[in-house]
Amino acid sequence: MTVTSPTQRPLTTDDVTYLVRASFGPHTRVRDSGPLTGGGYATVWWALLDDDRRVVLKLAPPAGTRLLRYERGLCAAEARYFRLVAERAQEVPVPPVLHHGTDPAYGEWLVTGMLPGRSLRELAEAGAAVDDGPARYDLGAALAALHRVTGDRFGYDGDRADGSTWRAAFTAMLDALLADAADWDVRLPVTADRLRALVGRHAGVLDEVRRPALLHFDCWDGNVLTAPGPDGRLRLRGLVDGERFLHGDPLLDLVSPLLYRRVEDEPEHPLLRGYRAAAAEPLVLDDASRRWLSLYRLHLYLLMTVEMPSRGMTALSHPGRHSRLATLLDEELAALDQE
Repeated sequence: MTVTSPTQRPLTTDDVTYLVRASFGPHTRVRDSGPLTGGGYATVWWALLDDDRRVVLKLAPPAGTRLLRYERGLCAAEARYFRLVAERAQEVPVPPVLHHGTDPAYGEWLVTGMLPGRSLRELAEAGAAVDDGPARYDLGAALAALHRVTGDRFGYDGDRADGSTWRAAFTAMLDALLADAADWDVRLPVTADRLRALVGRHAGVLDEVRRPALLHFDCWDGNVLTAPGPDGRLRLRGLVDGERFLHGDPLLDLVSPLLYRRVEDEPEHPLLRGYRAAAAEPLVLDDASRRWLSLYRLHLYLLMTVEMPSRGMTALSHPGRHSRLATLLDEELAALDQE
């Protein structure tokens, strides 16, 4: 298998068989298997077992791999997330957790059931001429269901950035990314001091968030599985890659599904229509919401910039990515500067 990131490791079919048997017992047989592409963090394979189950095997980065601060313990976090959603938001389709284990030679891994369907990204790359509006409507409704689940604290769980208030957690998340940028010598389009000062100037709006809602955070098109429903229309079949979940402002979850766009400028987008139809509280996109969303896009574009060296992304392998993100960061900084 060809790996695309320093956080991934090469696997063979023999490795997959070993890990499957370590998960389900020595007599389990793998009838077929292969790598799943699209991600850049863990190593992911699918496997067809002798009892006809299709499963997904996700192998965490090797011990000692340099990671971003918020990426510590993501394999265990994903298992916690899927179990939490299955218990507290059963209408949201997530993979069932079948096994979470560790091994002296292989490290940590997770096995889940394999959900049906293809991701919205796959469909777009294949040039499929389909109406994805119904699936995006379903995604909005699913996010609203997730957001009804309330956590004990804001931010990430474990020993990662968190806080008793959303302002404290969000500031800690930003500080962690800026520390990562310094560690990895990432060139940013703005100084860390200016970024902290600007976010600090607007941090008062974050105190208006009083409830730590459960967030997926990473609902870009590659993590949204879809398949035709009984009426032939494309519907949501699964939300995957939940390891980056956190608790915070529901508006944060409306940024990645419309990546590189401004959700507040598309009030009739199917995602928002689905969200409004299922949300426990009205979705208001006013001037305060615009400031929140600018802060959240700033955080996401900063994260996408800072993660580049840890994923082995270079100007040659990903031409234009750094400059595009720098432009987007500048746009959000300018918007916040005008407030």
